[in-house]
Amino acid sequence: MFTSNPFAELSASIAPIAMQTYVVVMALLVVGGTVYDTLHKKSAQYFFANWRKTQNKGARPVDGGEMVSLAIQTVAVEVLSAGELCTARRRIAHLLTMYGFIAYVITTVIMVFGYPTPAVPTPAILPQLWGIGGLMVCAGGYWFWFFLRVDVAAEGHSRFRVVQADIFILSLLASVTLGLIWAALQAAGSGWTSVFLGLYLIATTVLFGSIPWSKFSHMFFKPAAAFQKRVEDANGSRSNLPAPADKPETFGSARTEPQHY
Repeated sequence: MFTSNPFAELSASIAPIAMQTYVVVMALLVVGGTVYDTLHKKSAQYFFANWRKTQNKGARPVDGGEMVSLAIQTVAVEVLSAGELCTARRRIAHLLTMYGFIAYVITTVIMVFGYPTPAVPTPAILPQLWGIGGLMVCAGGYWFWFFLRVDVAAEGHSRFRVVQADIFILSLLASVTLGLIWAALQAAGSGWTSVFLGLYLIATTVLFGSIPWSKFSHMFFKPAAAFQKRVEDANGSRSNLPAPADKPETFGSARTEPQHY
């Protein structure tokens, strides 16, 4: 499964242009869904209004050089290393899922558009990264779903309780899991290949088509919110909150891990 391009093998029954069109449509759903979500929830309007308020109430100005430095820190800490998460387990699960999904999506696009048929040999590294990325998503995603969710780990709810906020993680896990199963069945020449291909396409469509109702667009809003928080701390406004205490309160104990998020 990790040695061949599953999309090139699929070209025997589905035209490459159909696969490429589907990928483009999914990309448009991401853009359109994110824009709609931003307008519907007025996220951008709130962000810029709060930004202007922050600049007016700041105790000191933040110049352009410091602004660039804060942006770099935001990318390095909150985006690339998930530094806002307070426990190592949640951070590892998040990073596995995030980097796995990035590798999975990028290699999918490259294989679908760059190597759509067996006539153009696919570099071996691409299907390997595709499979490894998918397994990383499954490792991080299922770990989060069954053990690390706040309502499970801290509030005692059932692992199988589903609410609207779970659409993103569930559709992501379904899409990637079914994609890996489909690729394995196709490589083995199984008669179940078409069934799992159809399920894979349905789950993927739900993943990218449900953005206005899921937390997918949250990944675009979080960096902006983290950057704004750093600017507020730098200019002293801090959203009208008091400065941090010299000795912050300690949660938990030596025997019990804190369950605050």
